[in-house]
Amino acid sequence: MIDRKKFLNEVNKVVVKIGTSSITKKNCDSTKENCSIDPDFMENIAAQVFELRRSGKEVIVVSSGAIGVGLYELGIAPKPREIPIRQAAAAVGQSILMQYWSEAFAKYGIKVAQILLTYDFYSDRISYLNLRNSISTLLEYGVVPIINENDCTCTNEIEAIFGDNDKLSAMVASKIDADLLIILSDIDGLFDKNPKTHSDARLISLVEKITPEIESYGGDPTSFKGVGGMRTKIKAAKICSMAGCYVLITNSEIDNVLLKALSGEEIGTFFLAERHIRKNRARWIILAKASGTVRVDAGAKAAVLGKNSLLPAGIIEVEGNFDRGDVVRLECEGRVFAKGITDYTSEELAKIKGAHTDEIEGILGYNNYSNVIKKENIGILEELY
Repeated sequence: MIDRKKFLNEVNKVVVKIGTSSITKKNCDSTKENCSIDPDFMENIAAQVFELRRSGKEVIVVSSGAIGVGLYELGIAPKPREIPIRQAAAAVGQSILMQYWSEAFAKYGIKVAQILLTYDFYSDRISYLNLRNSISTLLEYGVVPIINENDCTCTNEIEAIFGDNDKLSAMVASKIDADLLIILSDIDGLFDKNPKTHSDARLISLVEKITPEIESYGGDPTSFKGVGGMRTKIKAAKICSMAGCYVLITNSEIDNVLLKALSGEEIGTFFLAERHIRKNRARWIILAKASGTVRVDAGAKAAVLGKNSLLPAGIIEVEGNFDRGDVVRLECEGRVFAKGITDYTSEELAKIKGAHTDEIEGILGYNNYSNVIKKENIGILEELY
């Protein structure tokens, strides 16, 4: 056992992710009865954030619940498959959700700000950097940012984007260099078996490294109200790990759960972080949306993993349409192992694949770059997806 206090003593910036099942009333069931926001819970969170701020902590909240609340207000059964209905529910529920958060924090003299994000937001380098500046400014003025996915405008399957905001909270924590991400849900933490079906399931208090065995413990969604199963929470922990950010997954029903978490009490599952923190640029490349795929041979893969640039000679195939400056996946033998910012378009790469660097000008009529992707523009993946 480790002493959590040793790791938490220097924690200053905290992201708190709150799942749908935590925000809605606990006696909500499949009949939708009483499936509304629980104002007492939200006020309790506000009270704990107030205390954390008094102790010098900066707190950012990532709040789920907009779709669930919207469905309740519209009188629609939980988890309809029609995306337009879920988008409409999000539009209705988001304003209600923010109203409750605003009222809860106002009781403690704290102002809140709404920030709505989509995954595409992280693929734009400038917007990605602006997020950090916006949140920093809000914190300087004593405002608590309330972040949610912009469900009402996303075009993909809503459940497949962030997974009840688990991935979103990790990406935010990574971007703003948070020290700790606390994921509050209706579960006690990570178990070695499903505790709902195995009475001998053991709660894992500490995860020093996310191994394939740890990943195998990921399960299905925990309830009909939320879509974030344990698997998405483990992925969130992996994203945070490479940013040097600790993660705690714990039950939102624990009294003063945030205060107990920061005091080092043994609640939930605590994930340690990598000692070697990746540079912010590499994290952005890894999390950005890829515009295409570049398939390479084993030699090129070894070179890239050895922190070398990608040359055209190692390219086997090009998939997708992309321009210079776009982020692309690097794949070898059916497995994506890295992402990078390409210096050539997909059309150009299709012509020079397999060629030596000194042959580029003869093929294209020009040679702007010797490398297809510079080593400083490559981010190595660790099975985040």
